[in-house]
Amino acid sequence: MPKPAILAVDDDPQVLAAVRTDLRTKYAADYRIVAADSGGSALEAVEQLHRRGGEVALFLVDQRMPGMTGTEFLVAAAVHFPEAKKVLLTAYADTTAAIQAINKVGLDHYLMKPWHPPEDTLYPVLDDLLGDWWAGHRPAFEGIRVVGARWSAATHDATDFLARNQIPYRLLDAERDEEAAALLEAVQSVALPVVFFPSGTALAQPDARALAAEVGLQVTASAPFFDVVVVGAGPAGLAAAVYGASEGLRVAVIEQQATGGQAGSSSRIENYLGFPTGISGSDLARRAAAQAKRFGAEILTAVEVTGISVDDLSKSVTLDDGSEIRCKAIIIASGMTVRRLDVAGYEKYTGAGVYYGATLAEGATFQGENVIVVGGANSAGQAAMMLSRFADRVILVVRGESLEVKMSSYLIDQIAATDNIEVALGTQIAEVRGGETVEQAVLRKTETGAETVREVRGIFIFVGAVPHTDFLEGVVALDDRGFVLTGPEIGQFGAPPTPWPLDRSPFLQETSVPGIFAAGDVRHGVVRRVASAVGQGSVCLSFVHRYLETV
Repeated sequence: MPKPAILAVDDDPQVLAAVRTDLRTKYAADYRIVAADSGGSALEAVEQLHRRGGEVALFLVDQRMPGMTGTEFLVAAAVHFPEAKKVLLTAYADTTAAIQAINKVGLDHYLMKPWHPPEDTLYPVLDDLLGDWWAGHRPAFEGIRVVGARWSAATHDATDFLARNQIPYRLLDAERDEEAAALLEAVQSVALPVVFFPSGTALAQPDARALAAEVGLQVTASAPFFDVVVVGAGPAGLAAAVYGASEGLRVAVIEQQATGGQAGSSSRIENYLGFPTGISGSDLARRAAAQAKRFGAEILTAVEVTGISVDDLSKSVTLDDGSEIRCKAIIIASGMTVRRLDVAGYEKYTGAGVYYGATLAEGATFQGENVIVVGGANSAGQAAMMLSRFADRVILVVRGESLEVKMSSYLIDQIAATDNIEVALGTQIAEVRGGETVEQAVLRKTETGAETVREVRGIFIFVGAVPHTDFLEGVVALDDRGFVLTGPEIGQFGAPPTPWPLDRSPFLQETSVPGIFAAGDVRHGVVRRVASAVGQGSVCLSFVHRYLETV
């Protein structure tokens, strides 16, 4: 496979030579380094690469160039390589232009010249961006293929698992694609979906654990005992894993679905500190998981915790395959489970036009069609913006009378400026209709009861969630809605399952059982934001250390 290109553009010969040298020193082994001394010559190189079937991973472009500015070049180059990462080189006086370019061309980063030493200011930025490019890259060579039906719930489950874990795949329609028919004939399978792997393995109707094992995700722990077991790999759980493992603790993280939790399915998080151009939830989760693994944490994927037991000083976590992992301390960061709605047609079409959440892969399948997003908080707004890139029309259905109650103002402004997003306030879905797939949605005004029928092909639901704490019932104190009580809250909602056994009071994030802690959305009364969850996960380790000092 030919190397993807990194294209550097600067009209100053000395700067261009320095950029070329720095790029070749670090990246020549894996990338083709292309340098151009003007926007025009760079655009010629881009067009030539495109004609030859090449790929561009990253543009590193000076803003001030005669004839064509860096921003103008990036606009033109994006026609050929829209997924390439974009970095603008600016002088101090050009930072305003760079910030404007964030909105105009989706700029990923800007660097002020000079950037030396590159080890401190250039390479870390490019490493992250190139990592993001590879994570979203769909290689030309043959990889995982899923043969199924677009409107099959089982096919959706398989592709959703792969997408949320950022495993590249190609979906082939079993009824329309000749390649799909040939593949199915070769394995003589009538059970769909069938997942074909580059190794030659084919799995018919695989469950999440079988998929995880085959794509190389860890599904079993390397040892029977750890210092800390973290239940859940959302922002709180990953933060706890990073800080715990970096401080020398043996940490295992157990995740039922995919790293990132609910935040991992967000198409764009634009108000997270340190990312001025925003970052997708999946990219944030991928970076955090890689960071945790680098420090030695183990992340088990497609593994569910079914129970927890406590024996004096040690604790045991029971998994869905019947095995157990023992540990000294547990951090509950299991987050929330999407709340299912009782609407006529939802159950019938779940996975076949009705979806709880939305990934980029799902959005791309609704090119040119009408879809509905249900919900009025940030997750719904982010999904509406993502789907607007593909769908002909996005109808944002909101039960309340205003978006301002639950949605950030930056998202409200973006939605208002997007022509193909329609906001239906004071509205709910009364019924979903169709044949084998969704064809219509009946919208009902909450105040008047008036109904309208809209032609739609997809409905994406973001209407809140309930705490994922079924496995904790009878173990630790929960409030009346199932959220975990910690610290001074314990005892406020009835007696805990067992009396507090120690002379000291529970630590701030400690549950009613010594040595079992909680972080993130699963806790009672917390602010449910990514930054808050990360903070709780990291701070929780200080309480874990204080607990471990006493056992």
